[in-house]
Amino acid sequence: MSITAWQQAGKFGAAAVLAAFVLGTAPPLAAQAPADRAFTLKEDGEVVATIAAGCAGCDWGEAGREAAVLELSVDGTYSQHLILSRGEAPVPYRVMLGRLTAGEHRLRIVRDEARSARGAGAATIARVAFDTFSSRAPEYAWLSRAPVLRARPGTVERFSDAPLLMYVERNVAGEQGTAYQYQYTVIFTNEDGGTPTDRLMATWGRTTDIEFVYGVTDPAAGEAPREEIQAAGHKWIPFQGPREGAHPVLWVATENNMVADRGPEDAIRFAPAPQLVSLAGTSRERVMDDNPWMYAVTSAEMIREHRVDPQAAAGSGKIVDPRRYVTVEACGQVKDATLALDIGVRPAGGDVTWLPTDTDPRFRIARGGCFRGGAPVPAGLTAADVAGLRIRAYARPARQGEPVAPAPSVVLEAVTKVFMLNGNFVPEVLPLSWKGSLPVKTDSSPVPIPLRH
Repeated sequence: MSITAWQQAGKFGAAAVLAAFVLGTAPPLAAQAPADRAFTLKEDGEVVATIAAGCAGCDWGEAGREAAVLELSVDGTYSQHLILSRGEAPVPYRVMLGRLTAGEHRLRIVRDEARSARGAGAATIARVAFDTFSSRAPEYAWLSRAPVLRARPGTVERFSDAPLLMYVERNVAGEQGTAYQYQYTVIFTNEDGGTPTDRLMATWGRTTDIEFVYGVTDPAAGEAPREEIQAAGHKWIPFQGPREGAHPVLWVATENNMVADRGPEDAIRFAPAPQLVSLAGTSRERVMDDNPWMYAVTSAEMIREHRVDPQAAAGSGKIVDPRRYVTVEACGQVKDATLALDIGVRPAGGDVTWLPTDTDPRFRIARGGCFRGGAPVPAGLTAADVAGLRIRAYARPARQGEPVAPAPSVVLEAVTKVFMLNGNFVPEVLPLSWKGSLPVKTDSSPVPIPLRH
């Protein structure tokens, strides 16, 4: 059943209910015939194209109508593919065209019939805008290093694990402690392997896959900067692969979207233009909140891949209606411990029921900083029925080679966001928050969080 059909049945919102991009004054062009756009650069620079496009009858949640796939070339040379994953209404897709010289250029957009869904209708190109960033522009440093991705075989054919967005952070510590001048991360629609869907929702509050792919350090005095990628097994290894200009070329190589610096030469390319973000005091899922259309696309993929089941049980790898989940973002210090949240709901005239995020012991959160977790409420309850939050913590067991585990500690410091998805899969934030210092014993006993309403 498509996501549109779910909406008509009153169970789900539709991926097509997205903010429409303002169309230009020029009439739309059907992308079945090549769409050519000429543009002129006054000087050399990195070029970002914003393509407002839609796909008639497309629905990421229905097999056979997922999307039209476009092939882009610049001055007669293949550049990349673009998947129109966001439905019928023309919306902006921002892509990197690379470094181009001053003068006249031509972008050609052609529908890739072989890779488009068999039931996808006409693709419409409503508007194309070009922005050039010379080496003097502040954006140049991070745009010029943005990775080019090459698709994992089989993902485009199945319309699975598609890269939705790339973002870049400046002057951050990577997950392994490396100080990166720039760190690039990709948000994929999901991951075919790795963390099951129910565990993703419980311990991350999402069904997308968010993966660091490439980082570059500040150059030390007289030395070249160090470059690293996240390879198979979540290992950070030196990048030693090919480039296009300063852009590293990376192959998505595993079913949980780790990358390699070598791969099949016939793999198609993606070059999303990165968004510069700062994630101080928040989780990386905040990028999804800033681009809320992603919730609809990833939910549609879960429906199409039969990962949504109203009777889903913990450990089944499936979830119930994503709109039933209450997602919590909190921040704190977690050392040698795991934690879980309890979401309190009070139906009209009833008592508070506490719903745990760890319905399976494997569904506990094992990280500090800012993190998210979620749990579904019974069908028929809404955000207005959320009555409170509790936190529980657990000491981790000793690892191999440790005589005993180190002393654990958990201190909760903030609850920064609580939300549910509305009928259109857009997050609606509840007026609940808290900030302070709340020590949590690691004996599994629930500790109430003194939320401000």
